Amino acid sequence: MKKIAYYITAHGYGHGARSCDILNALREAAPNVPILVKTDLPSDFMTSRLPDSIEVRPGAFDVGLIQKDSIQVDLDASIETIARLYEREEQLIAQEAACIARENIGVVVADIPAIPLAAAQRGGIPTVATSNFGWDWIYSEFVGHDPRWEIYIEKFRAVYAKTDLLLRQPFAEPMSAFPNRIDLPLLAKPGTACRRRIAETTGADPGKPWVLLSFTTLNLAAEAVERISRLSSHEVFSVEPLEWPDSNIHCLSRALAPFTDYVASCDVVVTKPGFGIVSECIANGKPIVYSDRKNFLEYPILVDAIERYCRHAFIPNAALYAGDLERALAAVATAPEPAERIARGGAERAALEILSVPG
Repeated sequence: MKKIAYYITAHGYGHGARSCDILNALREAAPNVPILVKTDLPSDFMTSRLPDSIEVRPGAFDVGLIQKDSIQVDLDASIETIARLYEREEQLIAQEAACIARENIGVVVADIPAIPLAAAQRGGIPTVATSNFGWDWIYSEFVGHDPRWEIYIEKFRAVYAKTDLLLRQPFAEPMSAFPNRIDLPLLAKPGTACRRRIAETTGADPGKPWVLLSFTTLNLAAEAVERISRLSSHEVFSVEPLEWPDSNIHCLSRALAPFTDYVASCDVVVTKPGFGIVSECIANGKPIVYSDRKNFLEYPILVDAIERYCRHAFIPNAALYAGDLERALAAVATAPEPAERIARGGAERAALEILSVPG
């Protein structure tokens, strides 16, 4: 029986979360099909979301963008890191082509590095991409900053153009480089609230509104952390690895519960617009307080999704980094319910499409 190989960019947890939704749907639809995942996302993140029957190995095949924290991008570090990676492009393609042949891979799925797709194409193996954007589109914004970006835009476009199928996720750019596209509904599913368990573990007051700071990293000064700590009307939480020791911000372990259960357990999420957290909030019916984000072409598309499908309020970067949450939390508490609903079941649809690819 041939395997499915699934490659996931390590740029952000959102890619991992949505890929795990599809991988779990694949396992449910085809319990006996072997699945190999390659990603440089943290192993504890992946193992907390996937069954043991799905093998996960380390592997980095793209860079995405180098972040100073969850909001700020370092463009110079990004282009230098991409240039170093692509010095090894031929070596990496040959390495993965050999792995695909050795592991008896029948189809390669990618979210959304180009190198594994190129390796599969070299061996005549069917390829499926799934994402709401391509790196060619994300990088197009930066050509004026450094003309070298154009080199890598063209590399991604050339591989995407040869990809057999794109499963285009919600909140997407056109992704016109891909010749064959199928649109998916929302992938994320609601979590299970575990408020009592969180309260017992952290000592948080379950009678207060709970606020989840959903960032991987957030470079707050000590004064900002202290200001959030003094927010006595709410309980405030972060999730590993984001923590501020010796503060009143409760850090939740990923071993305690799945992240989507934390979203389900809180009353409001403070975040930057990212595909994963926007999807989780929509799936769990949670209000979002969102901040602005520079050097992120996806931003207006995700803000449109927030405004259509979530109760929401905006917090400027300056207020967020100052720890000044009160005004935004008051605004989201009285925000109107969203007027629109989005179709669900995207992970199951993606799994069926992947399983139907001849391979």
